[in-house]
Amino acid sequence: MSPVIRPPSEETFSGRNASAPLELVDRVRRIEIRARRMLDSAFLGEYHSVFKGRGMEFAGVREYDQGDDFRAIDWSVTARMNAPFVRRYDEERELTVFLLVDVSASGVFGSSGRSKLDVATEIAALLALSAIRSNDKVGLLAFSDRIEKYLPPRQGRQHVLRVIRELILVRPEGRGTDIGAALTFLAQVQRRRAVVFLLSDFCAGEFTAALRVSGRRHDMVALAVTDPAELDLPAGGLVRMEDAETGREVVIDTGDDGVRKVYRRIALEAQAARNRDLRSVNVDVVEVQTHEPYAHLLYQLFRRRARRS
Repeated sequence: MSPVIRPPSEETFSGRNASAPLELVDRVRRIEIRARRMLDSAFLGEYHSVFKGRGMEFAGVREYDQGDDFRAIDWSVTARMNAPFVRRYDEERELTVFLLVDVSASGVFGSSGRSKLDVATEIAALLALSAIRSNDKVGLLAFSDRIEKYLPPRQGRQHVLRVIRELILVRPEGRGTDIGAALTFLAQVQRRRAVVFLLSDFCAGEFTAALRVSGRRHDMVALAVTDPAELDLPAGGLVRMEDAETGREVVIDTGDDGVRKVYRRIALEAQAARNRDLRSVNVDVVEVQTHEPYAHLLYQLFRRRARRS
C-alpha cells in the first residue's frame, strides 16, 4: 500500500506552472545553472564511459607511436609510406537517452521545500546536460496514468531547455500512475536501443512485467524519488489524509507512537518490495530523497556500473 499524502490543490499546480513568462525563464535558467554546477568533469567522464555508443568508426590513420597496439597497424599504408602507420577510430555513440518522468498527482508532495517533481526535474536536467555534452540525443516522456507530454529525441542546449520548461509547465490531465502504459508508448516510438531513466515515486500498480519487456531492449535505470515524510509521520494528533492519486481518505492519530511505528514499518516494507521487483528484472535502482543531495548518488551508480562492465 502506498503511503497516503495530502492531495494537491489547484493553487499547488498553478504555482509550479509559473504562468508569468519572466518567472518561467528564471526558473528554467536556475535549474540549468544548478545542473551545470553539478556537471563536473568526473561526473561527465563517468557518464560517458558507462553509457557507451554502438561501436567504433574508422577515422583515418596516423604514424605509429611508441606504446601503440601493434594490432592496429595498417600494413597497406605502412608498405606505401615505408613507415609504420596505425588505424585510428572514434567512438560512434549515436546514443539516445530517454527521460521517463512521472508527473502524477503524488509528485507535487514535498515536506522540505521541494516537491518530488521538482527534484525529478532537476535530475532530468542534469542527465540531459550530461547526454548532450556527450553528443547523445535526449527524449522526454512525461506520464501519469496516461501520456502527458512527448518530446522526440534531439540534441543541443535549446532542446534541454525545452525539456526543463515542459516539466515545469506540465499540468497533468491524469492523477494516477501507469508505468506500464508509459513503457508501452516508449516501445512504439523508440524501436532502437536507448538508455532509459525512469523517474518516479513508484506509487503505482504492477509494472514489473512491462519493465522486464523494456529491459530486454533498453538499458533501464530507475530513480525512485521519495520524501522523508512518506516514511515518518510527524506527531500532530488526529490528521485527515488523502491519497493524491486515488482520492481515498483516512484519519490517522499521528500523536500515537505505535501508529507512527506501524506506518513506518508498512512504508519500509513497500519500499523494499518495490526495490526487489525492480532488481528482479535487472533494473538498477537509485534512491533519492527530496531533502538530500543527489549528484553523488548518480556518480556512485555510474561507478558501480563501470566496475560491473
